[in-house]
Amino acid sequence: MDLKTMISLLLLLLVGLCKAHPANEHEADSELSVETSTEDMSTTILRMNNGTDFLLEGDLEIPKTRNAMKCFNKEYSCLWPKSANGNVEVPFTISEKYDNNERNEILNAMRGFATKTCIRFVRRRNERAYIRIEPRFGCASLLGRVGDLQTLSLQRFGCVSYGIIQHELMHALGFYHEHTRPDRDQYIKIHWENVLEHLTFNFKKKDSNTLNLRYDYTSVMHYGRNYFGKRGSETITPILDPNAPIGKAKSLSAFDIHKINLLYKCWNYIG
Repeated sequence: MDLKTMISLLLLLLVGLCKAHPANEHEADSELSVETSTEDMSTTILRMNNGTDFLLEGDLEIPKTRNAMKCFNKEYSCLWPKSANGNVEVPFTISEKYDNNERNEILNAMRGFATKTCIRFVRRRNERAYIRIEPRFGCASLLGRVGDLQTLSLQRFGCVSYGIIQHELMHALGFYHEHTRPDRDQYIKIHWENVLEHLTFNFKKKDSNTLNLRYDYTSVMHYGRNYFGKRGSETITPILDPNAPIGKAKSLSAFDIHKINLLYKCWNYIG
């Protein structure tokens, strides 16, 4: 074999080895790697929050002022109070780090609550309890009202989209994910064998108020089929309709709206 042929073969071998081993070792080993093209909302949340295992169910921050699952603090309510005008006014501020388009997207998502519920997100004046929206790492929120400043994270270039904003605001209003309802086993099957071992706690059922409403596959609070799955394997399968799309919502569902109105007693909006 001549020298030119040997060099050519060596070059081909080196190219093959480069393709077989990604330059980023974390990318090669990660069981949470996902494709970003045409991904649904819940997948985007997972991708943006990848590496933050301290978050409950992927995007719920652990509060410092009260238990994440139950509200034992008698000084404050877990729910935002009604104002004298009958609306539930939730004070907020938005970080100046967002550009005009991002700010408008956040405000539009907030207005989506006002059209069909008594929830009104209002600019903070001097209220002690309020939501501060900031572009921290990932998409995350505290659960309900904590009685003081509470940060809602909407990272730029990923979390500032209409459906994700409404999802995190629903958490701030006091709503869990749909897949953790106490009656969920009648409606979905959890494939425990496919769930990443260190993240199984994200599928723990919550002692939450279902408001006597049926399970909602279309909820903006429902995660997708592959959430927390090993190598993208399926972890959640709808039982009543195995082909039902889950985790695909881009805005509040009709039942999400009804839940809000029941929980906050928005009687004028309940038909």
